[in-house]
Amino acid sequence: MNNKPRVKICCIASAEEARLAIDYGASALGFVSEMPSGPGVVSETVIAEIVKTVPPAVATFLLTSKTTAAEIILQQRRCHTNTVQLVDHVSSTVHEELRETLYGIAIVQVIHVSDETVIEEAVEAAKYVDAILLDSGNPRLTVKELGGTGRVHDWRISKKIRESIDVPLFLAGGLKPENTMQAIAEVRPFGLDVCSGVRTNGKLDEKKLRMFFNEVNQA
Repeated sequence: MNNKPRVKICCIASAEEARLAIDYGASALGFVSEMPSGPGVVSETVIAEIVKTVPPAVATFLLTSKTTAAEIILQQRRCHTNTVQLVDHVSSTVHEELRETLYGIAIVQVIHVSDETVIEEAVEAAKYVDAILLDSGNPRLTVKELGGTGRVHDWRISKKIRESIDVPLFLAGGLKPENTMQAIAEVRPFGLDVCSGVRTNGKLDEKKLRMFFNEVNQA
């Protein structure tokens, strides 16, 4: 059995970055729309233009901080991604409306791992979505941190969540070539999600990208 996790390269900012990530083996790309904080934000127009260049077999994730179904639906229809990644908390009714309206579009809910209280939040969200993505952040701050922190969270909690849900789990937050194998060994995620760990001065770094995939392939 092949336990090698899928890899999602996030904060894609150009068709060139998308092509580079796919060439090294990325099965998913992340596009960051308007956020209260964090790196990698690009306009919806740019997202839509890049998505046109991505092969159908590669998942395209729209990272959205919107929390109403109407806003999220309109944003996905402008960007044309095949996956919506909800980086803030939304109600189950929003999940259900997205499922009914965005037919064929995968829905991924981000859970910000702060302490063990989020295990229950993840278990509940997993009832309504296609995957859970664990990240570092703090949505309780005045200016919300909804990812892109470059910080590692407590992987022991991540493992407990993975063991408690029945949908695929992506692991994000402070991943880089140096800790990739440890993350895979400790959490056993379905997928890894990396942004700053494969970048230099905000740009996708081919050397770091190669190192990251080498570690994943050896795990």
